[in-house]
This record gives sequence, structure tokens and C-alpha cells, in this order.
Amino acid sequence: MGIYEEIASNKRRSYLLIFFFMVFVIFVGFVVGFFYGSTYFGVGLALVIGIIYFLISYYGGANAILAMTKAKEAKKPEYTYLINTVEGLAIAAGLAKPPKVYVINDDALNAFATGRDPEHSSITVTTGLLDKLNRLELEGVIAHEMSHIKNFDIRVMMLAAVMVGITVLLSDFLLRSFLWGRRGRDKEGGQLTFVFIIVGIALAILAPLVGEAIKLAISRKREYLADASGALLTRYPKGLADALKKIKSDPDPLVDHANKATAHLFISTPFRKSKRSFLKKLYSTHPPIDDRIKRLEGM
Repeated sequence: MGIYEEIASNKRRSYLLIFFFMVFVIFVGFVVGFFYGSTYFGVGLALVIGIIYFLISYYGGANAILAMTKAKEAKKPEYTYLINTVEGLAIAAGLAKPPKVYVINDDALNAFATGRDPEHSSITVTTGLLDKLNRLELEGVIAHEMSHIKNFDIRVMMLAAVMVGITVLLSDFLLRSFLWGRRGRDKEGGQLTFVFIIVGIALAILAPLVGEAIKLAISRKREYLADASGALLTRYPKGLADALKKIKSDPDPLVDHANKATAHLFISTPFRKSKRSFLKKLYSTHPPIDDRIKRLEGM
């Protein structure tokens, strides 16, 4: 598959996943509303919680992430080459304003992008990445992160995280409805009520797990998209492929201040390697790095 076909395919799959995620959240809200006497209440509750979560994440999420990862803003002359690389690729990507540049003092090879939109974005790299990648490899990584910004992946993943938060809160409402007693449906509805009880219990337990799985599936698709878009930006897929090979062979990939909340942002998982079981794959923040390298080398 060529670069343009790869980009188009991954965009379609990402939007389809987001659509199903939204349907899932609305359905969970509907079931919550049933147990509280009004399906409108449940759906409305989901919307209100979603708006509040989104506004908090939209305006404060990026700064919180930078603070959590102990990222420091890159300054000249120490990081002149890195800053110039980011600015040059921002021009090539057609961004009106280059992202801010941050550095994490860590030997692991990794990088991530964050922000609410291209005008309020940043790219962060580890010192280990700067020390061990050559010019073409570093450009490949920066182009990958620049593509996340240009493609609004940073906003898409923010929306996915908000939806996971909604499903967790709504499932908590469901659990509380069973613990404290349901409203308005206790003696009505017969078999239909019994069906909704079974569905409600299942959703209360499984909704957070399903929501997280969908969010991570979106994350994996956006990584493929950023790989393809980054290769298109540099016109040199081998640069990013070679960088991923070095990242894969990193003996200590652990980024000290990374956590599960920020792991999906990085170009590669910031944790130590473990065996990939079915559940590990389902809840992996990133697609297999060998598959990403193979796709890039095939472009």
C-alpha cells in the first residue's frame, strides 16, 4: 500500500472507531437513564459530563501532561538544531505556527506531541533520543509527531480520553443504582425490566473496559496514520523506520515519569517490554513496532 492509500485507510478506520465509541457512550447513558426513570436524563447526563470533561481537558490537559512528564522547554543555543528541525518541518507541514519544543532528561528513546490544536501544540523528545539518532532518523521522529499535530490526532485522542471518563462515571451511576435501589422502574416493565437489569449489570462492569479498549484501538490507528503522514512529510520513510529500529532495540525503554494516562501519546510504549498475550494486544497503546517498520519500508 502506498503512502496516500495508507493515510486514507487509517483516517477512515479512525473515524469509524470514534463513531462507534460515541454510539457506545450514548447507549450507556440510555441504560443509566432507564434505571433513573428517564432515558433523556441518562443521555443528557452523558452530554453534560462530556462537555465538562472536554473543557477541562481542552484548556488544561497539555500543561498537565508536560508537568507530569517533567518536560522542560528547549532553549537555544543548547537545542538549536532540535528547534530548527521542528521549525523547518512545521513550515513543510503548512502549520501557521511551529509547535513549542520541550525536552525530557531521560536516557530512553521516545517523543510525543500534545496540545489542543496546531496553534497551541508542543513536541517533546527525550535526551536519549537526541543522543542516539542521526539527522535523518530524528527528522523522521519529529515528522511523525508533527503529523499528529497536523492531523488533529491530539484532539482526537483527547476526545477519546473524555469518552472513557464518561463511561467510567456512567458505569459508576449504574453500580450505585443497584446498591441503593433503582428509581421509577422497580415494579414496572416485567420481562423488559429484567432484561435491562442484566444489561445494566454487564455495562456497569464492562463499560470502562470496553471504553478503554476502543480508545487504545483509536490510538493504534492514529500511530499508523502518523507514520504514513510523517513519511509523506519527509519523503523519506526509511528515516522513521531506522529510528523505530533503534527505539525497538533500546535496552531501557522506560521513561521515568510516564504513566498509563500519558503512555498513548509517546511514539513507542514508554514502559519495559513484556510478552504480548491477547489481552496485552487488546490493551496496547501502540501497534507492533515490527509491523510499523514493515509498512514504512514497503512505502
